[in-house]
Amino acid sequence: MGRATRELASGLSFGEGPRWHEGRLWFSDFYVHAVRSVSPAGDLRTEFTLDDQPSGLGWQPDGTMLIVSMKQRRLLRRAADGAIGVHADLSHIATFHCNDMVVDAQGGAYVGNFGFNLDEAVAKGDVAGNLVMAKLAYVSPDGQARVAADDIAFPNGTVITPDGKTLIIGESFGRVLTAFDVGPGGDLSNRRVWADLGSRAPDGICLDGEGAIWVANPMAPECVRVAEGGKVLEVIDTGQPCYACMLGGDDGKTLFMLTAANSNSEAAAASRTGKVLVAMVESPRAGLP
Repeated sequence: MGRATRELASGLSFGEGPRWHEGRLWFSDFYVHAVRSVSPAGDLRTEFTLDDQPSGLGWQPDGTMLIVSMKQRRLLRRAADGAIGVHADLSHIATFHCNDMVVDAQGGAYVGNFGFNLDEAVAKGDVAGNLVMAKLAYVSPDGQARVAADDIAFPNGTVITPDGKTLIIGESFGRVLTAFDVGPGGDLSNRRVWADLGSRAPDGICLDGEGAIWVANPMAPECVRVAEGGKVLEVIDTGQPCYACMLGGDDGKTLFMLTAANSNSEAAAASRTGKVLVAMVESPRAGLP
């Protein structure tokens, strides 16, 4: 018998980039260009909208919010008074839409990008033939952007371990979780495979207190908990493809899972099948985000 889940919110165009912050789950709703939040009781609200698709979210130590602007390939910042400005231009690094992000304890941000036009490749029926390896950007706390790592097969969900020494990122088309040592100033080194996921493609990920990682699988209706090395510890049935996950709640033991029938922009915007599901788990959230 699988772990019980319940529906917390529905009617989303496509939820991504979830973060637990000040008692609520914040996330991007791509195709309505909104950053939204939901309480554990299901109180769903729109926090603000952009003139672009938002994706990865995070906060710097002083409370400044960072938001990935996907198509414009920028990192935005939102002050406490709600004013939004450009934190960094990533167009010289990103070769297609920007996506997930993790913000470190100093306020620096690692931002991924597709690398290539995924929708176009899917339409052609040849993703592998059109795959372009992407560069991972690092944006310093003051907004200076540089390449942190390259040759990543569609960088996606990213976490930093509690000691701040290891960054782990999902390579969706590599079917792996890849780890790096984190050095001074956000430098990355010692690249290695943290877990080979076999046929599963990692999208959003989150780290728990036992050092395992929950992986949202956009290729199947499941959220999967894996150990370093790739051993599958648990599989949760999410009903439709799972695109992101985050641990939160007062004790960090609520697993939030963002699902949708598909990720195609036109279909998702029209059908609004996006949901937030929750399950209670034993090991709490750990690390960043």
